[in-house]
Amino acid sequence: MVLALMFLLPWSSFASGQSGGATPPNIYIAGSGNTSLDQHVTRLLREQIGDSVELVFIQNDQTPVMSGIPVITIGPATFTRIRQINRNTPILALLVERKFIQGYANRTPGQVSAVYYDVPLLRQALTGKAILPQSKRIALLASTESVEIYEDLLDQLAEYNLEARVFVTDSDDQLIPTLVRALNYGDFLLAGSDDAIYNPRNIKHILLTAYRRNRIVIGPSQAYVKAGVLASGYAPFPAMAAKAGELLQTYFETGTFPEPAYPNEFRVEVNEQVARSLNIPLPSRDWISQYLDDLMQSNQEDSQ
Repeated sequence: MVLALMFLLPWSSFASGQSGGATPPNIYIAGSGNTSLDQHVTRLLREQIGDSVELVFIQNDQTPVMSGIPVITIGPATFTRIRQINRNTPILALLVERKFIQGYANRTPGQVSAVYYDVPLLRQALTGKAILPQSKRIALLASTESVEIYEDLLDQLAEYNLEARVFVTDSDDQLIPTLVRALNYGDFLLAGSDDAIYNPRNIKHILLTAYRRNRIVIGPSQAYVKAGVLASGYAPFPAMAAKAGELLQTYFETGTFPEPAYPNEFRVEVNEQVARSLNIPLPSRDWISQYLDDLMQSNQEDSQ
């Protein structure tokens, strides 16, 4: 059964365009199937969107019946399903990584947009710098297919007096020997969103190898901090919901979505137990986040 939810929309410019008795426009939302997650995202979106817009929740066996009505999808699997059902549907994707959604957005600009779930690699790299101020060199592991995810980062690091090198491994047999060479080069290991390398099967071996050589690991996500990574940036859900509200507002004002974007706020998760075991003085999470904001803002101003 379709569940219609009424949202609170603080968009005065859009709301003023609705006549008093007009039926509010729809936004469909397709959930991930995780009830708790879907309810949490919905609650946060409710703070951004209001009674000028009606949100219609669609189940897995339901499809949008009206063209031109945007669909908010939660997670990559849901995006893929909705995209396959109707390639002309305007979609705002949530909880998807840049590498997943960028191609779709490039091929259909204005129709597909997203709030990125991952953290920019530069910010992750500077998180390591904030924790180890004397660090100069960053080690990166990649497969042949994933090397390209680090290209932008390699071009950006010089502005922060950092450099990095990518060490390529394409098999389980190569992983640890390649990792050892990487750790001999870098002051810390930066983990990108590369499921071929950073996955539940490999992460324990990677962490043990790094920490036995007194090297820390940064990234790729908040979940890995619980597994033993020292620190990682992440986007809080309220920040992602706020950015979704901005993108939706642009859609209703112009009829097209802007390009996918990162949220305006990031935070840092740390593993204090790992820091103690490596005898690393660990700044507070709030201090690291503020340091990164100030550093990147200052660099941006200097480059203008």
